Amino acid sequence: MQGTMVAGFDPTGPGLYYVDSDGQRTKGQRFSVGSGSLYAYGILDAGYRWDLGVEEAIELGRRSIYHATFRDCASGGTVSVYHVTKDGWKKVRGDDVTELHFQYYPQPELHPANATEVLA
Repeated sequence: MQGTMVAGFDPTGPGLYYVDSDGQRTKGQRFSVGSGSLYAYGILDAGYRWDLGVEEAIELGRRSIYHATFRDCASGGTVSVYHVTKDGWKKVRGDDVTELHFQYYPQPELHPANATEVLA
């Protein structure tokens, strides 16, 4: 099953929808779509607050997409973040996942994927 997110503004204010492969629309506050979406949701659920500022929300989006692409090889290698307002949309970030990986985890041994212990 495939899906997409649609964001925009109308006379009633901002709107965000998930549209599935059958055309069903679901309105919500935040969504993650695709094979890596469960990884992204883990970051979104941990970091989302109603009072996030724009820069905080952009960084949360970057981090969420990074984790989805790092853990799921079918999710691609670029993190693209857009800011949608009543005046239109603007692409605010376009980052390579490898560069983000070394930005977020400059010491590879500190990455969560390396934090496993042998269970006795």
